[in-house]
Amino acid sequence: MSKSYSPTWRLISVIVLRPLLTLLIRNKWSGQENIPKKGGVIFAPNHLSYVDWGTDALFFQANGRYPTFLIKDGAFKVKGIGPFLYKAGQLPVHRGRADAALVLKQAEQALADGAAVIFYPEGTATRDPDLWPMVAKTGVARLALTSGAPVIPIAHWGTQDILPYGSKKVKLFPRKTVRTVAGKPVDLTAWAGQHTSARALRAATEAIMGEVTALVATLREEAPPALAFDPSQAAKLEGTGNQEGTGQ
Repeated sequence: MSKSYSPTWRLISVIVLRPLLTLLIRNKWSGQENIPKKGGVIFAPNHLSYVDWGTDALFFQANGRYPTFLIKDGAFKVKGIGPFLYKAGQLPVHRGRADAALVLKQAEQALADGAAVIFYPEGTATRDPDLWPMVAKTGVARLALTSGAPVIPIAHWGTQDILPYGSKKVKLFPRKTVRTVAGKPVDLTAWAGQHTSARALRAATEAIMGEVTALVATLREEAPPALAFDPSQAAKLEGTGNQEGTGQ
């Protein structure tokens, strides 16, 4: 089977990005022993900033795994960047389209081929006011239960100081520190073979995010909230508040 990426372009990305990110950002890592050296694996990190992909990529690549990200399709349309993403084997996520689920099939095939797939369960940077992981979508659980690939929880802290979500101002100086940790594989055996069950997918997702949140708590040296922030519920409450305010 032919490769779905260019080994040459992957090598170029490592040669260019690794020293650049090492120079600009101070990275502190732990849990490297939990990163499988080969075979299909899903890495599930928390999401704080658009800088996450860079520091996460550096973490995985430096520990023997070239990352395959699921990236919003808009990035693939950017001149100069899009062609590179395709050549490096990254996977476009088409939201709001009939073929939106196609990326999960592509990710499943990549896992079967032995890839390290990076799946941000929250789907976007957290909206939690205190930056704790929020309620995640069930795609990561669906991919894990369908493929049988292990899920490694990942946590990082510090990227929000470089580029806060919603800001366009990058703050590199003084040099910032980003701490990243990999946890042990999440035990999903209770939901094996239940990838079509909505209840099982939600429970498996909560198990994954529970491990991710626990790792974030160790990095922050703080206790996480009892309940994860739910953006859908927050939107409903905001809508109710707006209606009350306008007398509707």
